Amino acid sequence: MINQEEITAIGKFQKTHALKGELNAILDISEDYLLEKNAAIVEIDGIYVPFFANSIRPKGSTSYLVKLDGVNSEEEARIFVNKTIFALKSELAPFLNLDEDEIMEEDDLVGYTIKDNLSGEEIGVIDYVDSSTDNLLFIVSDSNEEKYYIPAAEEFIIEIDDEKKMIRMNLPEGLLDLNKTSKI
Repeated sequence: MINQEEITAIGKFQKTHALKGELNAILDISEDYLLEKNAAIVEIDGIYVPFFANSIRPKGSTSYLVKLDGVNSEEEARIFVNKTIFALKSELAPFLNLDEDEIMEEDDLVGYTIKDNLSGEEIGVIDYVDSSTDNLLFIVSDSNEEKYYIPAAEEFIIEIDDEKKMIRMNLPEGLLDLNKTSKI
């Protein structure tokens, strides 16, 4: 049985395509991962179930048409619509040239302190990582309980120090003033 601690999200099935069981999928990694017969794991009725891709065709830069083994009709494919695609960390790590413990989940950053690299000031602590939109956001509270919405953009992150639980960022001037909310 696959446990939640063993997996990480790598994409999402969006909708069915045509009548022979293909699915439109958005992948956060190269399609080569699935082409190499690594499992696409999907939660079905509370159980993580592995499926294997029979074929993958590009449909855009991150969108693909995926045909899973054993899924041969639009009706069979419907159970995958809007489902997250997971991968076993143990299979994903060598594919990404990482150790298994180097694969981080967004929630792993909760509790990390954000430090502005330019001013040297600590902004606050990450309360939550919002992944509900295309742009990942750190929801950060400072010592006065004011909240900031900080884009978790790669170009802003200078360093992630796991030992100190600190993230050093170069934030655009005025960003903190634009999106600060005071707790009422």
